[in-house]
Amino acid sequence: MVVSDIHLGTYACHAKELLKYLKGINPKILVLNGDIIDIWQFSKRYWPKPHMKVIKYIIGMAANGTKTYYITGNHDEMLRKFEGFKLGSLEIVNKLVLELDGKKAWFFHGDVFDVVMQNTKWLAKAGAIGYDLLIHVNTFVNYIRGTFGRGKVSLSKKIKDNVKSAVKYINNFEESAARMALSKGYSYVICGHIHHAEIRQVATSSGDITYMNSGDWVECLTALEYHKNKWSVYHYPTEKIITKKKIVEKELDDFEEAMVEFNNKELFKKMLKEFNE
Repeated sequence: MVVSDIHLGTYACHAKELLKYLKGINPKILVLNGDIIDIWQFSKRYWPKPHMKVIKYIIGMAANGTKTYYITGNHDEMLRKFEGFKLGSLEIVNKLVLELDGKKAWFFHGDVFDVVMQNTKWLAKAGAIGYDLLIHVNTFVNYIRGTFGRGKVSLSKKIKDNVKSAVKYINNFEESAARMALSKGYSYVICGHIHHAEIRQVATSSGDITYMNSGDWVECLTALEYHKNKWSVYHYPTEKIITKKKIVEKELDDFEEAMVEFNNKELFKKMLKEFNE
């Protein structure tokens, strides 16, 4: 099973729903494909019990024999310096290659292809805060719609689907990941980062490859599952989510002291060099 972009430590995270999902499966391999803990927006004022329960349950899965890979993302990038760390069946990595029934699958978070992330990190952080705010507004809008018997809507999805630049960015992201994976001889490339769950064939000048994305546990509530030689996208039944009337206003703490500052250009060069090795 592959899951990404959980964003533990933020108000938008659906930790309770994720915990229910994890308790209902028993995978041999669990891939945490980045942005599991949101260190960018982490605040000691907000770390509810369900978020801690998710961490404890994942550690418990690893202790009980589930091979667990924690692939670092941009929101938890400070963990990249711990690449190679192992604790029983849990291992921290920056990228991962697994052989599944004779075919090689390449896993990485995907922020290496994010031009904004690599060149203007402050803008990426501002975007993360804005996205979190949009989720709060979306929750309020859906509550109002619910009182009138109307269905739920996703504001961010509508924006992504209707803004041409956003759609183009997603397509470019997928094609860039696919081309690099194909050049290395992989059959599958599995990413996170863009919060857009998908399984599709990507055609390139060098051939075709299967691109996959596990989505997120902020809006989509999705994961990738590999069972009986077949990949599929799992969708948590969102109708089970109870929208709360009270909208909690987010407070941001000074998280800079808890983060290791990276030189963007040097990190980008290092990651690309590592990927090409």
